Amino acid sequence: MQAKSKKLNLFDFTMIVVSLVIGMGIFRTPLNVAKASPDTFLFFTAWIAGGLVALCGALTYAEIGSRLPVTGGYYKIFSYAYHPSVAFAINCVILVSNAASLAGVALVGGEYITGLFIPLSQNPEWIKVAANATYIQTIQISIAITAIVIFYGINLMGLKMSAKTQNVLTVIKITLILLLITPIFFASPAAVSSAAPTAISPGFMEYLKAFGIGLVAVSFTYGGYQQTINFGAEVDRPTKNIPRGIFFGIFIIIVLYLTINYAYIKVIGFEEIKNSKNIAAIMASKIFGINAERVLSGFLFLSVLAYVNVLLMSNPRVMYAMSEDKILPAAFKQRNSKTDVLTVSLSVFAALCALIVFWAKEFDTILSFTIFLDCFGMVLSAATIFVLRKRTRHLDDTGIYKMKLYPVLPIIFIAAYTFVAISIAFDYKSNDHAALVGLSVMAGFIALYFLAKAVAKKPVQ
Repeated sequence: MQAKSKKLNLFDFTMIVVSLVIGMGIFRTPLNVAKASPDTFLFFTAWIAGGLVALCGALTYAEIGSRLPVTGGYYKIFSYAYHPSVAFAINCVILVSNAASLAGVALVGGEYITGLFIPLSQNPEWIKVAANATYIQTIQISIAITAIVIFYGINLMGLKMSAKTQNVLTVIKITLILLLITPIFFASPAAVSSAAPTAISPGFMEYLKAFGIGLVAVSFTYGGYQQTINFGAEVDRPTKNIPRGIFFGIFIIIVLYLTINYAYIKVIGFEEIKNSKNIAAIMASKIFGINAERVLSGFLFLSVLAYVNVLLMSNPRVMYAMSEDKILPAAFKQRNSKTDVLTVSLSVFAALCALIVFWAKEFDTILSFTIFLDCFGMVLSAATIFVLRKRTRHLDDTGIYKMKLYPVLPIIFIAAYTFVAISIAFDYKSNDHAALVGLSVMAGFIALYFLAKAVAKKPVQ
């Protein structure tokens, strides 16, 4: 009974799923989905489809975690199922993607904190001037870099994230979500935009392309469920509680996202959303006034700082584990003797984040880049279920979680992320060739693996 009590119950696991997914994306990416969507039907369809894809993925990763219950399972499954060169390249790509996500969120923080001094809802025409837009972008880049540098310094001093800090972050996140929903009940007809919808009805191929581009931003917002791979062996009665917890968690997230997006459209207007970067603060301003925009901008920036700190703390530890497994050089295991900080890993990761900010300059460019890299990880990690099912047949009757509708769910998930990757590749004109850069990064890491092996004169295992 004592061992059982240490397991995660249905409520615990459901809340974990919710907390893994809901992050900063919902405060920014509706702009990107709206830009890609010719009408509100496609806008909401993309959000629903993204939730269903997340459900398929979460169930797939949960079974992978049940069949291979190891610490750091998300990156270890690659070395288990694929050639070492692929495992090395994909794991490095995931780290680059995480650095890009941190850089993107830091830039979102720059957008919101700018709203404290230059409320975007009050200066629409001033911002449209090219010189002013460049000035604002420079400020946002500077803020993003400053946030990375500050928390790099804090982590160098050995500061660890405590449970209390995480609880405060969760409270802030929940408060922000509730604030985003409340305008539904306060908005008057005068607050709703009268902007006319797009007059031209697109053809099927244009509609399909718009849907794919919208899914790029939606995928970023729903990201995080892949971490269910780490909890397969920790859930009480996994055959029942894992699918139920994932279903309830994703259902809650879909409802929240649809409700928040409905609030955005009702208060700001569908057409205006397409040009509203700090969308949450603008909505608060329309209902509660300019001071509400400033307050919400400040809260959102705090959430960004917490996210930056968490990634700066967690990813160097992933690099340490990869170094232990000889995926990365031994230098990444080095710790400071006084502070016990992974100095090399932390420095490399922080530098990578800063470089991506300088390269991309805008959240939209980072969004396409990081999701394209994620597509590699998502497709190849989900595909390991086919290998694991064969290699771990002896576990089938031991009480582990086995998804129903196999192999339909992982096939849907893999097909969806393949579609997203293709959508990014065909949208190269508006994303600075993110797919080409992503392919180059992937090929570069594979080449680096074989180069390192050749230099070391060790046979490939």
